[in-house]
Amino acid sequence: MKLVPRYTDITENFAIEDFPASVAFPQLLLWNESLAKEFNINVAADLRASTFSGNEKQAIPAVALGYSGHQFGHFSPRLGDGRAHLLGAINDDKNQLWDIQLKGSGATPYSRGGDGRCALGPAIREYVMSEAMHALGIKTTRCLAVVGSGETVYRNPPQAGAIVTRLATSHIRVGSFQYLATQGDVEGLKNLADLAIERHYPEITDTGSQRYLAFLGAVIKNQVKLVVSWMRVGFIHGVMNTDNTLVSGETIDYGPCAMMNSFDFDTVFSSIDKQGRYAFGNQPNIANWNCARLAESLIPLISDDDEQAVSLMTPYINSFAEQFNTEFTAMWAQKLGLNESCNSSGELIAELLTLLKDNQLDYTNTFDALTESLKEEVVIIPESLIEWRAKWVSLTDDNSYEVMRTANPRVIPRNHVIEEIIAQYNATGSSELLQRFIKIASNPYSDSEKLSEFQATPINENDYQTFCGT
Repeated sequence: MKLVPRYTDITENFAIEDFPASVAFPQLLLWNESLAKEFNINVAADLRASTFSGNEKQAIPAVALGYSGHQFGHFSPRLGDGRAHLLGAINDDKNQLWDIQLKGSGATPYSRGGDGRCALGPAIREYVMSEAMHALGIKTTRCLAVVGSGETVYRNPPQAGAIVTRLATSHIRVGSFQYLATQGDVEGLKNLADLAIERHYPEITDTGSQRYLAFLGAVIKNQVKLVVSWMRVGFIHGVMNTDNTLVSGETIDYGPCAMMNSFDFDTVFSSIDKQGRYAFGNQPNIANWNCARLAESLIPLISDDDEQAVSLMTPYINSFAEQFNTEFTAMWAQKLGLNESCNSSGELIAELLTLLKDNQLDYTNTFDALTESLKEEVVIIPESLIEWRAKWVSLTDDNSYEVMRTANPRVIPRNHVIEEIIAQYNATGSSELLQRFIKIASNPYSDSEKLSEFQATPINENDYQTFCGT
């Protein structure tokens, strides 16, 4: 496993060298064999637990990255990797660089008194959710391994500890730019922006201020696409802080995330989101807000005159809503197999969403049933949709089924399934349910004899909550 540079050249104290802390009894609990092959990670089986727990020291130290963050709207100027160590970057089979990071690997200079550890439950959640999201076709960080630490993590209640090995095309966050902007480090800002462009947006060849305006525009475009893809499958991030927003447009941090069952734009599961700031339907607004915070951080790279810089960037921020509405409308058209130019589609979609909410219909299963009803004669459609379906079918064509089948998953990582997998790991250190689920979830748009097991919805999820793993 050949590792390459790790952000140490950005500016002083942006990437602080630090070794992971060793653990008592590392045990490999999950290993992503297909991902290992994709990256040509040839770590011997008997060394995987020690290597990906942090017990095997690398030739060069790992680093902890600094970043700031607006957490539920409140700014924290110094956060950083408080329980993660970035080992370096590796190339995939397409020569794309990916950061490889240990999460839960012990305290760092950014830990602020924390133990730097991760509990087993959140580690399992990250593995299952990130791999399910990847299979759903959504840009995401990936998970290579989960290693049990053999130690207790003192949370409430005390839990078994674990270390996650996470891969991302970079760990450059909106909060990374905020961190350097807060310090007035213009040279560091420029270095970071240039690195982000090099790794994620090499098509940007502009110079001067236009280079960084183009970068802002590219980030906005990717954030729009990401949030629309979340909403297509009913994903609720739960903690869309600026430190959890990657400029690459990948999903990161699966702590309090959840999947929506019954359709409702106001759905919230996170125990710490008391005001619904990150509710399902509010995710576009927050993504826009986060992009505005990135723009603020880039001001020194745009102009020495703050007012002029704001004037130049404002059209980019204002374009978010228009871009989102275009992508959002196209997404609903795909989910219903309709031509975007259809004059009746907007009214039809609005009527459907009202019916879904008023009748507490399952989001995933309803769209799956509608999709299959174009192909199969006997498909159970909720009675409340019969009249609506007649109007909808009259607007579909011969291509509608294929379009809908690629947009509407048959299986998602249901909350109760994730919780049962975590419970099995906590009880026995393994999960037979996970083995069955991963096989089905790896092809979430396809039919399967065992599909129904993972389409079932809980009787009542009103009291279900997710929690931050910190």
